Amino acid sequence: MTFEEVRAQFPVLERFAYLNAGTMGPLARATAQAMTERTQLDLEQGRGGKPYFEAMFALREGVRERLAGLLGVPADRIALTNSTSEGCNIVLAGLDLGPEDEVITTDAEHPGLLGPLHVSGARVRVVEVGAHPAAEALDRLAGAVTPRTKLLALSHVLWTTGQAMPVHELREQTGLLVLVDGAQSVGAIPVEAGNADFYTVSCQKWLCGPDPLGGLYVADPERLRVALPTYFSVQSIEPDGSFVPKEGSLRFDSGWLALPSLAGLLAALDLAPEWRFERARQSAERCRELLSQRFEVVTEPNQSTLVSFRPDGDAAELAVQAYERGVVIRDLPGTGLLRASCGYWTSDGDLDRLVEAVSI
Repeated sequence: MTFEEVRAQFPVLERFAYLNAGTMGPLARATAQAMTERTQLDLEQGRGGKPYFEAMFALREGVRERLAGLLGVPADRIALTNSTSEGCNIVLAGLDLGPEDEVITTDAEHPGLLGPLHVSGARVRVVEVGAHPAAEALDRLAGAVTPRTKLLALSHVLWTTGQAMPVHELREQTGLLVLVDGAQSVGAIPVEAGNADFYTVSCQKWLCGPDPLGGLYVADPERLRVALPTYFSVQSIEPDGSFVPKEGSLRFDSGWLALPSLAGLLAALDLAPEWRFERARQSAERCRELLSQRFEVVTEPNQSTLVSFRPDGDAAELAVQAYERGVVIRDLPGTGLLRASCGYWTSDGDLDRLVEAVSI
């Protein structure tokens, strides 16, 4: 499809300059239609019987295969979850970390990773990277490693500044396990998850899918204990009540995932054009250039599809003002920053509206 044809698939773009996929991506007509059709079928045919459960398993495997393709990994290494936070919890609970173990993270992580880290039982060491040049991140993080360090846990793209972290280089340089929060990367920039040990996916953001849906890549499933078993992660139940987990990363599958949401996600994934990454990158760079003419932009060039900047007034109030003027962006609490998310659907007109909307 052409750029104009793609934009036409998102009705919200007829009303808003939608620049908030870092929180929730826009829904496409095909996504809503697939959800509606599945819901209507369930309404008329009921949620039971062999055809229903065959459709359920087919949808789950369809999503698994598509996520694997996006991450460049085998499908049997993908677990289906409901969020990146759940993926982080699955990994950290299964590693059985203790007080003598150490986990290194950054000072710009989302609560979806920070929460699981701080209940993992390990000591959490925070490395300052958010206010430093992106080129320094590798040395700063690798330099914090000690003999007690068991895991590096960080975002591929920082949700606050849009800074891309050297997750692949860290694994090569340190030889440690790496857990990557992919909430701001999958669907926004090209990803090769096979260079990490664990990589989480958030489907409602840059993939423009329904919520709540997510994914988790586990490179070596045998190395991670099944700490949060579900009906879908169990292969069989033994006479004593214990269970045999499924093969591969299916042993980490979440519980029930709504069929309409799965159907909608498949439709959303089918919509994304081949040129999506290049277009989003170009939009982000133009966004930086326009904003830097009036504001302090904290996102460095050529990082990701997030652009964060410091407005002249109160960020929260300006985010409300922007919405009232037809522009959807996000203020980042406690930072004084506004954040624009540039997707493959973003037009030059959207960016012009953004600058006008946040100017006092």
